[in-house]
Amino acid sequence: MISSSWKFLRAFSRNVLRHDIEKGLVYITNHIIARIIFSGWRLAWYRRVMGLQIGTASSVLVDFKLSQRRNLVIGEHTVINNSCRFDNRFPITIGNNVSITYGTLILTKGHEIDAPDFRTVGAPVVIEDYVWLCANAIILPGITIGRGAVVLTGSVVTENVPPFHVVGGNPARFVRMRSQDLNYQLHWDPWVPFWG
Repeated sequence: MISSSWKFLRAFSRNVLRHDIEKGLVYITNHIIARIIFSGWRLAWYRRVMGLQIGTASSVLVDFKLSQRRNLVIGEHTVINNSCRFDNRFPITIGNNVSITYGTLILTKGHEIDAPDFRTVGAPVVIEDYVWLCANAIILPGITIGRGAVVLTGSVVTENVPPFHVVGGNPARFVRMRSQDLNYQLHWDPWVPFWG
């Protein structure tokens, strides 16, 4: 009896401590690391401490905020601009050559508004190659944005966006098609190594 109580207490305290450490790392990341002007230092922290997968020649600019460690994959030559917020409690996968403009919010979790217990619900978000999310776009849980699509400034994406569609508004609706002849390669490489 004493042995099983001790095991329970030890396991419980270990879980509480692990949870507190995780929360502490997120706090340090969002309020200290995100403001460091040297981009190489920020990227090293995101990769090594926070466990984010960030591809070659990709950039995460200042004032980037996230919800937890891991659950974020960023492809190659992708730029996450200033003041973006990613709720990565469910996985977020971002492809290659994606431009995410400042102030963009990607959500993966929320509440079931009609549930008597107000339970949380959520789903992963996928952003495919060559997508451009313009400033202050909001992407809701479970959304896939197809290759080459564009989400215009201030739009709220509530449904999947097919490849090469340009969408805008709240909720985001089809505006027009984008050219499918895309072969650019994004690279944020400022002449001063810490800008951005």
